[in-house]
Amino acid sequence: MDFRWIAIAAALPLAACASSEAPVESTPAAPEAAMTCKADAVQSHVGHVASAEMGAAILKESGARTLRWGPPRSAMTMDYRQDRVNIMYDDAYKITQVTCG
Repeated sequence: MDFRWIAIAAALPLAACASSEAPVESTPAAPEAAMTCKADAVQSHVGHVASAEMGAAILKESGARTLRWGPPRSAMTMDYRQDRVNIMYDDAYKITQVTCG
């Protein structure tokens, strides 16, 4: 049995996948426009009643991309996201704290 033909037959499919083009320099894509939360801009809302409208206003004024409500006695993840505003409120739906992360 001629093993050269077996080696050639095995190499042919691999040769079909080879590219004759030079590799293209890859440059990282530009990051999305950062929507960084600014908690200082929304501290005036502490003490107000938590509502969907208030949440929308805080989201817009803080410059954040996402909003997370923090109901009383609730567990929250500790992951930090610079584009998220957190609104904590008490049993009376009064906003007690506004933070970023």
